[in-house]
Amino acid sequence: MNEEMNGGGVGNEEEYVPEKIDYVFKVVVIGDSAVGKSQILSRFAKNEFCLDSKSTIGVEFQTRTVTIKTKVIKAQIWDTAGQERYRAVTSAYYRGALGSMLVYDISKRQSFDSLARWVEELRANADNSIVIMLVGNKADLMDQRAVPTEDAVEFAKEQGLYFAETSALSGDNVDKAFFKLLEEIYGVMCKKSLESANGKSNGAEHLTALKGSKIDVIAGSDFETSEMKNLSTCSC
Repeated sequence: MNEEMNGGGVGNEEEYVPEKIDYVFKVVVIGDSAVGKSQILSRFAKNEFCLDSKSTIGVEFQTRTVTIKTKVIKAQIWDTAGQERYRAVTSAYYRGALGSMLVYDISKRQSFDSLARWVEELRANADNSIVIMLVGNKADLMDQRAVPTEDAVEFAKEQGLYFAETSALSGDNVDKAFFKLLEEIYGVMCKKSLESANGKSNGAEHLTALKGSKIDVIAGSDFETSEMKNLSTCSC
């Protein structure tokens, strides 16, 4: 997953790619360093987990093609570096993003306390109708939990975010979080198209539709997905 931004995306080569793609959604994955952003992306795009994963440098991306409400959607997911020294470089890549996955580590309180700053930066650089999914990663580390689920739910409601807890290690809830995000992006796109056809503006009123909601951590995805390869060991 370490292919650089200027080298193009790392696609899932074994996945069937349909001839027609209805939409391409750009999604940015953001949050502090070492919260598992790259691992979440690798789990979703390739169903892989790298035990020796290194910190992302700059910006990288992967893709996965899925089906949502009979539409074929190519998710182009950008993995941004969490280190402070790369912030100026990655801020430009918020532009054009339709969705964002804001990740923190449930075992590191500091990564949760940084969320407000990340939300502020995201909303300063992205479109005002961007859909944001708050993700508490490393849910498998229950005995090391430093961020109560209730705190995250409260923050999500205050900020108007969707919310899920995931484990990139086990894969629990990763697909469901991504599919919920992509479905909500699709809903916003449909609403924009309808309002445009009716001659209405596409302003900040879209924000009212983005109400935060908690995703059940245990339940699996209810959405149709394109076929993924079997669980494998990362070769990176």
